[in-house]
Amino acid sequence: MEQTSIKIDRENYDHYDQEKLTFKSESGILDENLIKKISKLKNEPEWMINTRLKGLKIFREKPLPNWGPSLEDLNLNEIHFFMTPDAQQARKWEDVPKEIKNTFDRLGIPEAEKKSLAGVGAQYESNVIYHNLKKEWGDKGVVFLDMDEAVQKYPEMVKKYFMTTCVPIHLHKFSALHAAVWSGGTFIYVPRGVKVDIPLQAYFRMNAKKGGQFEHTLIIADEGSNIHYIEGCSAPQYQENSLHAGCVEIHVLKDARVRYSSIENWSKNVYNLNTKRAMVYENGIMEWVNGNLGSKVTMLYPCSILLGENSKTDYLGIAYAGKGQYQDTGCKVYHLAPNTSSNIISKGISLGGGVSSYRGLIMIKKGCKNSNASVKCDGLMLDNESRAMTFPSMEVGENDVKVAHEAAVGKIGEEQLFYLMSRGISEDEAVKMIVSGFIEPVVKELPLEYAVELNKLIELEIENSVC
Repeated sequence: MEQTSIKIDRENYDHYDQEKLTFKSESGILDENLIKKISKLKNEPEWMINTRLKGLKIFREKPLPNWGPSLEDLNLNEIHFFMTPDAQQARKWEDVPKEIKNTFDRLGIPEAEKKSLAGVGAQYESNVIYHNLKKEWGDKGVVFLDMDEAVQKYPEMVKKYFMTTCVPIHLHKFSALHAAVWSGGTFIYVPRGVKVDIPLQAYFRMNAKKGGQFEHTLIIADEGSNIHYIEGCSAPQYQENSLHAGCVEIHVLKDARVRYSSIENWSKNVYNLNTKRAMVYENGIMEWVNGNLGSKVTMLYPCSILLGENSKTDYLGIAYAGKGQYQDTGCKVYHLAPNTSSNIISKGISLGGGVSSYRGLIMIKKGCKNSNASVKCDGLMLDNESRAMTFPSMEVGENDVKVAHEAAVGKIGEEQLFYLMSRGISEDEAVKMIVSGFIEPVVKELPLEYAVELNKLIELEIENSVC
C-alpha cells in the first residue's frame, strides 16, 4: 500500500463557532520515523514502540474489506492521524482551556459528572484533556485513567492485555492502523470484589476537518467485580471525510460483570470503523448496549468471546441510517465453553434512502454442550427509498445446544398510522410514536438521561429527513 501522509494545518481546527486553539503536532509520512516520533512524544516504553511498528507493517499489508459498505470515498492519504491541542490534562473542570471547555459544556459533561457519575474523562482530538475519579472509588482501588497515563503507571498490566488476545493487531486493516497510531482513550481496572454501583463515563470529541480519532479503551474487571462504563462520541459537520477507528478491549474475569453502553452520534462525513471485543471467563457476564447514528458509514460488530463455563453475554443495539448513510452493525459471539449463553437484540431504522443492515455471527464450538444462543434482528423502513437488510451467520458444531434466530424487516404499517391519526395525532407525531415503541427494548436499558437523549437524537434525525 502506498505511503500515507500526515497533514497538520492550523486552520483545520476552527470550531463550529469559530473559536480557535493552538495545536502541537508532528507532520510527515506515515512511516516508521513518524511512529517513533509519536511514541517519543508520549515517552512510551520500547515494547509499545514495537507494537506500533508491528501495527504499521500489518496495516500496509492488509487489504480493505471487500464486503459491506463501500470505503472507496475514504482517502486515507488525507486523514490527520495525530492531532493534539496545546493543553495539559486537567483534574479540575475549571482548569480545562476555555475553548475546549465550551464545547464539552454544551454537551453537558460537567453536569453529568456532578449528578450521577463515579468519574469522567473527556478527549479532544488525540488527547485526553480532562480525567477525574471520585475519591471514594479511588480509595477502593479502582483505577480510572487515560490510556497514555496508564502506559506510564501500570506498564506490566497494560502490556499483558493491550492488543494481545482480545483484539489482536492482525484482526483486520483498521485494527492494525489503530495499533500504529492510537492515542488517548480510557483505562479501567476494578479490583477483586469491588462493585462500582454508579457509571464511569468518557466522551470523545473529534473536531477537526479530515480528522482521525483512534482512542483505546481497556477495561479489566477482576474476579467478582462489577462496572458500568458509558462512552459518547460526536463530531461537527464538514464536507470532508473523517475517520474514527477506535478500539475497545474488555476482560471480564471469573464471576465479574461489565456493562458497556455507547452512544455514537457522529456527523454525516465520518467513517466509523470501530472495533469492540470482550473476553468473558467463568460465570462472567458481558452486556453491550449500543446506539449508532449520524455517520456516513458505520462498520461495527461488538464481539464477546465466551471462554469460561457458564459465561454469558447480552447485546442490545440501535442503528439509524438517514440520507446518504449506511449503518452496517451487529454482534458476534463465540461460544468456546459449555453452558454458555448469548442473547442478541438488534434494531435498525432507515429513512430518506439510508441503508441499515444487521451483520452478525454465532459460533458454537464442538463440545460446548448445553449452550444457548438467541438472535432477534428487526429492520424498520420509514419510506419507499430506504433499505433494511439482515446478514446472520450461524456456525454450530455441537448438537446439544439451543439456537434461535428471528428476523423481521418491514415498513411502518398503514393501519398503525391510520389508527393513531384517527385519534387526532399528526402523521409526523404518529411516526415518532411508532419508532419510540420500536426501539423501546434498547432504550429502557440505558440510564434515564441517556435514554431521553437518544430518543431526542433519533426524533431530530427523522424531522430533518422529512424536512
